[in-house]
Amino acid sequence: MSLTDKAIEQIRELIRTGALPPGSKLPPEPDLAAQLGLSRNLAREAVKALAVARVLEVRRGDGTYVTSLQPSLLLEGLGGAVELLQGDSAALLDFMEVRRLLEPAATALAATRITDTQLAVVEQHLDAMREARDDVEQLNAHDADFHRAVVAATGNETLLTLLEGISGRTLRARIWRGLVDTGASGRTLAEHEAIFHALSSRDAALSQAAALLHVNNTEQWLREHLNS
Repeated sequence: MSLTDKAIEQIRELIRTGALPPGSKLPPEPDLAAQLGLSRNLAREAVKALAVARVLEVRRGDGTYVTSLQPSLLLEGLGGAVELLQGDSAALLDFMEVRRLLEPAATALAATRITDTQLAVVEQHLDAMREARDDVEQLNAHDADFHRAVVAATGNETLLTLLEGISGRTLRARIWRGLVDTGASGRTLAEHEAIFHALSSRDAALSQAAALLHVNNTEQWLREHLNS
């Protein structure tokens, strides 16, 4: 472990133990360095690293604060990290596998919690997909909105952030699928309609099965074409 990593761990320990709770202000750099037995350079590097990770927030002219530490904030960088892997076929398939494990379960949970208002939002995105069936990019943008609305209905911000990060990576794959597979838009609409109808009935098992079929079909198509 490098000296900078050790410095980062020391600050994290202060946060974990509650010595620096969410929203609290860190001591000035000289005091923080002295408290931790670090050089000012090491303290500064550790603070920079934790700011990038959204653990700390540096406010110019005011000081450095511990963020809210909400999962949605700490996991914010997932989508950006995933996008960097856009040329890696193996990584794409790995993320599709993660999506297959999480999204059907999230859809099942949504079926037990979704309100009439939230269901209406999901239906709006489905209607938009129908209207955009001949525009691949628009179709897939509304596809992403549809899934976000479904997962948002779970009320689980951590789950929503995780799946949004993964979907950011697979959105390009779905566009690619639509461009080269002329039958994709019709199948995509049918799969989303099945998910919506299952959610409308508040049937968790049926919702999970419909979502699993949808993700499985996309993953299977990608595996066949990436390996061909």
